[in-house]
Amino acid sequence: MTRPRILVVGAGFAGVECVRRLERRLSPDEADVTLVTPSAYQLYLPLLPQVASGMLTPQSIALSLRRSRKYRTRIIPGAAIGVDLEAKVCVIKMITGEVVNESYDYIVLAPGSVTRTFDIPGLTEHAFGMKTLAEAAYLRDHVISQLDLADASNDPAERAARLQFVVVGGGYAGTETAACLQELTHEALERYPRLDRSLIKWHLIDIAPKLMPELGDKLGHSAQDVLRRRGIEISLGVSIAKAGPTEVTFTDGRVVPTHTLIWTAGVAASPLIGTLGAPTERGRLTVTPEMTVPGHDGVFALGDAAAVPDLAKGEKGAVCPPTAQHAMRQGKVVADNVIATLRHQSLRPYVHRDLGLVVDLGGKDAVARTLGVELRGVPAQAVARGYHWAALRTNVAKTRVLTNWTLDAVAGADFVSTGFQSGRSPRLKDFEHTNAYLSPEQVREQVAAHPADGTAY
Repeated sequence: MTRPRILVVGAGFAGVECVRRLERRLSPDEADVTLVTPSAYQLYLPLLPQVASGMLTPQSIALSLRRSRKYRTRIIPGAAIGVDLEAKVCVIKMITGEVVNESYDYIVLAPGSVTRTFDIPGLTEHAFGMKTLAEAAYLRDHVISQLDLADASNDPAERAARLQFVVVGGGYAGTETAACLQELTHEALERYPRLDRSLIKWHLIDIAPKLMPELGDKLGHSAQDVLRRRGIEISLGVSIAKAGPTEVTFTDGRVVPTHTLIWTAGVAASPLIGTLGAPTERGRLTVTPEMTVPGHDGVFALGDAAAVPDLAKGEKGAVCPPTAQHAMRQGKVVADNVIATLRHQSLRPYVHRDLGLVVDLGGKDAVARTLGVELRGVPAQAVARGYHWAALRTNVAKTRVLTNWTLDAVAGADFVSTGFQSGRSPRLKDFEHTNAYLSPEQVREQVAAHPADGTAY
């Protein structure tokens, strides 16, 4: 008899935690585990702004799956672009561009999220994203190149435009990105004696009335005060009306000359969810507290792409927010539930009370709320970095991050460009290929036309 086939889609926090648990708790002859991911590493997203600022090297937060595992799990280098829940087949686009069908007995859907964009003229053509390692590396090169070009220019208007930077999104990603990159440009002034400090301007805007509302009023105001003292202009209730190569128009009518627009205004569930033909809640797949998909045996979903009921809140209709904290814990529970299904045991619901949150604003600045205790400054910074350091899965990653932090504290930032700016730097439209996903009808056609034997066609 063949062993049951477990297919895990996505190598984010949820998918990796699920795979690790399956490997630890399943004997080799109980099931075959396969992971679908374009890259054989887990990206530690909360530290991505520090890669963009150069505080951390890119490989520091790219945790190799092959280093931390014992190679029991088969890795398919590609992205799931459709799933036929009835036929139990996943359609995968390989990194070579070839398409294969992969059969499964049990599937764990953890495809994560994509950057949420709107129909704003020029946005995807001119804005930078902050969702991938490549985007962070490109953004760092771009910011440094703006300093170089401004320093070399004799045109006052061009110099002013290159030294203005706009970040859209007042959540954690946007706030930390603005804070870390503003600190980078501030430290750079010592190396650019021709640049006027007053010309470097950072704008952080958000359509919401509050910056990071999850922090609460007191901590939210503390974070705003820190950013404003450092010269970051914060505009709330404002978004982008249109974007061009050399200027951005705000919805309040202001026109800001700039060559740098960074878009971090939230995320949306992976388009893979739309290929299933299953019910959703605000774009996220509807699941039970046990993270199963109603009406489909052997289908589990979690993380950013699933509307997992938040039983800890005790509120009707409450779902878990798309955070790493929830994704990691959901991954473990889903793995246990997959194993319980295999062994004909009862499943357990997901319940986790939020432990708090941390926001690293760079340098000695941070805010944190842990277990109901609010912290600011150095104590908050210690908690923030301690939490992130502990959450890194491998000792190699922990050593690299700690070494980078220490070197940055002792020697300060460097301003070395890696050469990505030799050509036109990619923007939002170049990283998230949302048009690659299939419709439910196309998925069924692909599955019917080709055998699910892993053969490319």
